[in-house]
Amino acid sequence: MSAAGETFDLDQMIIRNAEAAAAHVKAARTAISSVIFGQEAVVDRALITILAGGHALLVGVPGLAKTKLVETMGTVLGLDARRVQFTPDLMPSDILGAEVLEESAGGRRAFRFIKGPIFAQLLMADEINRASPRTQSALLQAMQEYHVTVAGERHDLPKPFHVLATQNPLEQEGTYPLPEAQLDRFLMEIDVDYPDRDAERRILFETTSAEEQKARAAMSVDDLIAAQRLVRRLPVGESVVEAILTLVRSARPGAEGPEQRYIAWGPGPRASQALMLAVRARALLDGRYAPSLDDVVALAEPVLKHRMALTFAARAEGESINHIIRRLTERLG
Repeated sequence: MSAAGETFDLDQMIIRNAEAAAAHVKAARTAISSVIFGQEAVVDRALITILAGGHALLVGVPGLAKTKLVETMGTVLGLDARRVQFTPDLMPSDILGAEVLEESAGGRRAFRFIKGPIFAQLLMADEINRASPRTQSALLQAMQEYHVTVAGERHDLPKPFHVLATQNPLEQEGTYPLPEAQLDRFLMEIDVDYPDRDAERRILFETTSAEEQKARAAMSVDDLIAAQRLVRRLPVGESVVEAILTLVRSARPGAEGPEQRYIAWGPGPRASQALMLAVRARALLDGRYAPSLDDVVALAEPVLKHRMALTFAARAEGESINHIIRRLTERLG
């Protein structure tokens, strides 16, 4: 077979796989939306994070269904989901696991590793900023390396492995803000806002009736892994690549433009990688087989804002990171 014929067959295979994956992802989105109301953007961004193989930080006040979202996603995507409520006295071993000394019936003693809740495919780290820096770093390190080391022994985490952490912006007394240098471990920071009036009306009826809507599985683990592999194979046009590079590089100190005087530090190459994967995942979520410039603009804010910091002068003038990012995306044309 000629090289042209092999390329054609490969393209056809990618299209067939993309059609199947898009159907699974669409079914998952519908299943989640039947339980979570008024948070369409949050659901989409959480799904994009999972499809891109990353982790997300959900920021919002209590009572906005952040916990329910993670539980629902675990059921719909066929993942083993667990939840850990972070508190100041939580120790790294409470998350990672620990070795215990056991004695057999014959009197022989040996250490046995008892896995912690981190050995799940989808982990909800609830109010992560309430745990000590030591516990936070243990989780963040595992998120980056996909394994834990206890007593010198390496233990691989299950595949896929995703963390959806929540952070409450209220009651900051006694909390431990996540290290800015380690926020880069999260593919996105997703703001969870209040639902609109119509959505809240639906919530009232759906959640207080005799029969509450339950989540149902729409994908299997194998379906999800296949979709994640496909995301990395979707073609990206040169114009989209240039837009990602231009946007990320313009968000750094020293770049040309009026916004740079407000930026104390900006995103590194990992932000470009995250945006490249996220725009591909968004395209697949919408049933498209290649991302567009609109995907870059739509995902710039959640991908970049936790990877940037403003100068004191910017804060004094009332500037915000969100406003800076919006102005940078407007310059993409």
